[in-house]
Amino acid sequence: RSSDLSGRASMAARCVRLGLRQGDLWLRGVSYRSGSRYLCTATQQKSNTQNSEEDPSQNPSEQKTDAPSADSVHCEEKAKLEEKLNDLTDKYKRALADTENLRQRSQKLIDEAKIYGIQSFCKDLLEVADVLEKATESVPKEELKAENPHLKNLYEGLVMTEVQMQKVFKKHGILKLNPVGAKFDPYEHEALFHAPVEGKEPGTVALVTKVGYKLHERTLRPALVGVVKGT
Repeated sequence: RSSDLSGRASMAARCVRLGLRQGDLWLRGVSYRSGSRYLCTATQQKSNTQNSEEDPSQNPSEQKTDAPSADSVHCEEKAKLEEKLNDLTDKYKRALADTENLRQRSQKLIDEAKIYGIQSFCKDLLEVADVLEKATESVPKEELKAENPHLKNLYEGLVMTEVQMQKVFKKHGILKLNPVGAKFDPYEHEALFHAPVEGKEPGTVALVTKVGYKLHERTLRPALVGVVKGT
């Protein structure tokens, strides 16, 4: 029994020594790990401090690089808006000009309709004026005597009617064209023949076979004329 007790005591002592050794190793590991953690934390803080110290010197340059980019974007947007504004302004001015041109053309058409609306009616009346003129010209002047009062009164009535008709024509802008001796105008005259005439300038009207008429500035009927020909 005494030998058994001594063996057990020696084994217990060994176990205690092994436990102490393991505890010492565990404490050393813990202290090593905590030390390494502390070292890593200190290193990270130091690097962060350096970065924070370096950032103020880098921020102005970044701001300087960012600022021009923002200004360039603003300039581009401003240029686009100005271009769009100029385009819209040009279209607006063109629309105003087109509207004004349309208004002027419409007003001109209205004015011409007021002035020349009676053109066809006037052309029909020209034949009546021609008949009255031929009637007065066909009466022999030597027959207009007191001994022939009926013919004289008829002639005077025709002349008065012709004069009154010419007054009405003039009131409405109808002018008679009898261009004897005037320069030939193709817009108002129609040449029936060309003949040399002594004492007359070439290109002038020598004879009028039928008078013409104008309605304001528009020729209703050209005068039928004979033109002097150059020799």
